[in-house]
Amino acid sequence: MLEDARVARGPHDKHAVHARIVERLQGQVEDVTRMVAGLSEPELARRTVPDKWSVKELICHLDRIHEVFDERVEAMLGQENPKLAPYEPNGDPGFDERVRRTTLDTLASFRMRRERLIARLEELRPADWHRPGQHPEYASYDVHFCV
Repeated sequence: MLEDARVARGPHDKHAVHARIVERLQGQVEDVTRMVAGLSEPELARRTVPDKWSVKELICHLDRIHEVFDERVEAMLGQENPKLAPYEPNGDPGFDERVRRTTLDTLASFRMRRERLIARLEELRPADWHRPGQHPEYASYDVHFCV
């Protein structure tokens, strides 16, 4: 994305950057699906490095963080400069709930959330991408930064 930002020059190029971000979001869903294809639930759940997440836990994180970011994007689009809560996955019941589900169910949820976000982003005008929110960890936070 930094590469996209360096290439952008002028207001029309900003819209092209946003379109490329949406394309990347689409491609990432396909990449995640391809990477887990053919792996069993025990293989996906196995931690290959101690104290590091398994592939299943990474997919659970993608799905959970998507839910958090969806809420942030909707808040920024629907409110004037809303306060946004930070997110910490450790001890998050929303994350723990996903780990108890099958990877296939969580992957389906991630795909659905991602497709919904892509459709939402495709509707945005260029100015909507820069609607701000107040995040305690970042001095400047808007829809573009969140995505």
